Amino acid sequence: MDANRLTELPVSPPHPASRAPAPGQAIALIVLYFALQLAVGSVFTLAAGVVATLRQGGGLGDIIPLGRHWLGQSDMTAAAVMVTLLISAAVIVHLARRWWPQQWGQAEPPGLGFTSSPHLAFYVTALAAGVMMPIVGGMLTQWLAQGHEVSQDIKQLGAHTSLALRLPLALLVISVGPLVEELLFRGVLLSAIARYTGNGMAIVLSALLFACVHLPDLSFLWYALPNLALLGLILGWLRVQSGSIWPAVVAHGMNNMLAVVSWFVISNS
Repeated sequence: MDANRLTELPVSPPHPASRAPAPGQAIALIVLYFALQLAVGSVFTLAAGVVATLRQGGGLGDIIPLGRHWLGQSDMTAAAVMVTLLISAAVIVHLARRWWPQQWGQAEPPGLGFTSSPHLAFYVTALAAGVMMPIVGGMLTQWLAQGHEVSQDIKQLGAHTSLALRLPLALLVISVGPLVEELLFRGVLLSAIARYTGNGMAIVLSALLFACVHLPDLSFLWYALPNLALLGLILGWLRVQSGSIWPAVVAHGMNNMLAVVSWFVISNS
């Protein structure tokens, strides 16, 4: 674990001909990812509303309300989330590979880190971090919340979904979700920032943005921000020190796994 990796990159602006990710491209790709989720979700709502309206014999004004009501049912919500995540992730991965083919398998930033070279110790560290972060972060959030309830969409999403959909939904939440988010934040964004600031500041800035974009899932509760930022720092550190994106994906996936355990505990209690 070479500490020099945090500061080894030059801070001078890159050559204009460089094809490595730029900050504007990184932000655009992140915005596109969440916009795709919103767009696909809207299409689902419209389609569900049309079907429900035809079945019930309603009018045009009933399409959106009926669609929202139908998708509000647990199994329909889970199915919509799975399809939305798969479509959004597929588009983002395709674009990243197309835009930065040379950087895709490059270990060090400004590469995206999709290399299989990291030492086993980094995976062990990633698993340990994935287990500890929900505990440490949860304690930090509860201390800052001072008794206020802290709800999280990921914990509520599959709690009342049928087991047939809960299992594949959980699999996507701990695999595809972390993969595409690590590509965006510890791959493209961190590399883009590091071209100008060096790795250390890139880890910090990418962690802060990572925390901010997840606040809607936590009803914009400010006291959840330090927990998310701390997670982002750990994931960024793993990315830089290991020279690969995969340990960060593993840690992120483990973190999500502990969050979705409640789906199965609640259902069987």
